[in-house]
Amino acid sequence: MALEIVRPGAATTVQDRGRPGYYHLGIPTSGAMDAESAELANALVGNDSDAAVLECTLTGPKVRFTEPTRIAVAGAPTTIRGPGGELPTWTAIDVAAGDELTFGAAKGGVRYYLAVAGGIDVPVVLGSRSTYALGSLGGHLGRRLERGDVLAVGNSPEPVPPAGAGVDPADRPGFGGPVTLRVVVGLYDHRLTAEGKRRLLESEWTLTPVADRTGLRYSGPGVEWEPREQPFGAGSDPSNIVDAGYAVGSIQIPGGTEPIVLHRDAVSGGGYAMVATVISADMDLLARSAPGTVTRFEPVDMDAALAARADRRRRIDRITGALRPGGR
Repeated sequence: MALEIVRPGAATTVQDRGRPGYYHLGIPTSGAMDAESAELANALVGNDSDAAVLECTLTGPKVRFTEPTRIAVAGAPTTIRGPGGELPTWTAIDVAAGDELTFGAAKGGVRYYLAVAGGIDVPVVLGSRSTYALGSLGGHLGRRLERGDVLAVGNSPEPVPPAGAGVDPADRPGFGGPVTLRVVVGLYDHRLTAEGKRRLLESEWTLTPVADRTGLRYSGPGVEWEPREQPFGAGSDPSNIVDAGYAVGSIQIPGGTEPIVLHRDAVSGGGYAMVATVISADMDLLARSAPGTVTRFEPVDMDAALAARADRRRRIDRITGALRPGGR
């Protein structure tokens, strides 16, 4: 079983749950940016949660399927068109050998995920099939998909949810509208003035078009830094520090003007102060945010961050459990 890329879309890559364990070596986790949507797409076709999917960004591909199979699309609203007309998202769909499906533009969001029963069977590199295009690592030849690429698909799992099975609309994540991102403040928030910290945590910020798998940049009122004599090894910008490691989700504000939130393909260290970190439970919200999204950063403590992570896991487990044959 294979699928052929007839038209690749704007930026379609192979992703799975990611490549943890190598961040200290400068290799980012990569993986699906909207991890929840990718996991639910996999559940709809009976795959394990770590099966590789296609992450479709802005506009999706046109794909030809060589054999009958089952697929599902989850994530930002989009249009799927096949030989018989429009097909539903968030639903298990059977496709026939030779079918060509066109996956349209993301509406109200940025990314959606195409799962195929059996998963996309590209080589495992450092424990993952995810694409890290900046490092030409993983995925299909370490890059975005191109016209004419042929991707192998693994063996279909058994049993699988029946065709037509879907995620209840009430259980689907929202797309579009204002967003509140919960953050744990630190490690370098002490470098901000009281006014700078107030602006960061009490102002509205707007996502700019400079937003990709590496990071997302926001415009807004800017912040103020405490004046100091920069230490040896730090740059001249007031946000510069002597190099330190970055957590995924770290917020940096170079020059004090536009916050940047690091995401899946970000570098693992450098010389900018991290004033806060978006909690893991809200990283999917970042991936769903389209340019122009009005955003607030809400401070929470570590206990709240851990509770939110546990709540997110329980919600996803409940939804995927209901999709398993017999509702287990």
